[in-house]
Amino acid sequence: MNYRQLFLNHVGQTSEAPLCLNIVKASGSKMWDADGKAYIDLIAGISVCNIGHCHPSVVAAIKEQAEKYLHIMVYGEFVENPQVEYATLLTHHLPSKLNSVFFTASGSEATEGAMKLAKRYTGKTEIVSFKNSYHGSTQGALSVMGSEYWQQAFRPLLPGITQLNYNAIDELEAINSNTACVIAETIQAEAGVNPPKKEWLKALRKKCDETGALLIFDEIQCGFGRNGTLWAFEQYDIVPDILLLGKALGGGMPLGAFVADKKIMDSFTNNPVLGHINTFGGHPVSCAAGLASMKILLEEKIIEKVNHKSALFLTHLKHQKIKNIHAKGLMIAVELDCFETNKKLIDYLIEDGIFTDWFLFAPHCLRIAPPLNITDEEILFACEKINSTLNKLD
Repeated sequence: MNYRQLFLNHVGQTSEAPLCLNIVKASGSKMWDADGKAYIDLIAGISVCNIGHCHPSVVAAIKEQAEKYLHIMVYGEFVENPQVEYATLLTHHLPSKLNSVFFTASGSEATEGAMKLAKRYTGKTEIVSFKNSYHGSTQGALSVMGSEYWQQAFRPLLPGITQLNYNAIDELEAINSNTACVIAETIQAEAGVNPPKKEWLKALRKKCDETGALLIFDEIQCGFGRNGTLWAFEQYDIVPDILLLGKALGGGMPLGAFVADKKIMDSFTNNPVLGHINTFGGHPVSCAAGLASMKILLEEKIIEKVNHKSALFLTHLKHQKIKNIHAKGLMIAVELDCFETNKKLIDYLIEDGIFTDWFLFAPHCLRIAPPLNITDEEILFACEKINSTLNKLD
């Protein structure tokens, strides 16, 4: 039996029609399948590989740490240097109130930990989230997801969740003295790249301050330079009480985190002791990879070129079938008339060596979220392929 059949037989599936691409190598903005066919990767593992696939410095950091130790005991009594160094670097590039990092193994776990932390610190139980938001697929994260389509098969979920419309100032009155936290994507990703209105975000911050609710910003997809600044919230002059990180955090390795003020984070140390623990969160190899990746992101000034590269896409994606383009840096949604058109486009592009995808809450939009160091030449080639492929569609 070949790998494709073994994959279908023995690996848990998430759809009835997986792409079944057998990728055997990836480097920079490209991937190669078992037949040697190359693909330009326009989604970067869903905003994971911000500095590209297999950056030599990240691979070297992984090898160096693997030769020292792998898993020992992540959350216990051990000081693990990769964790400490990475937490220190992160907090040096965050506002002063975001000074304590709790590492997890994924973004979903970061959401779970942050929800628990908010309840523990405030002593409250109710949570506010927003429609068309995605925060992960575990039970707690699913409870604050903004889509009944994805939730309905798994109810009952967590009680005490109120969902509001993103960018609707008048609905913020639902946040009250019983609200433990409000969780929002700084830029809604799966909604098809939906940024907040600055006045709405300021009103949200004010309402949380008035009611004592903690404000949680989810930058699992939009963080680490994807929107043109290191953190998307920098563009709105708003600082959250808890920040969620994941995806690009690990430099290609599994890693998540939630970040808060130490006085908030220390709520986990008592009543009960070990208020939140996990086995693999902050794995030393993942932290070593993430540390190396973030250093590259900063030192090579990759973020400074994000808006230029975004503008290249916006300038060269021109076709009558494109209804609109929603973009915030290199998180781009190309809006078409329907999912069927988009799916045909995606399938044709894969045949032509361009790998892309759609959005959970905006399936009619083509996802473009490449490595941030994609070259101008690769962008122009991809745009030409997208435009010419649209000509093939009925």
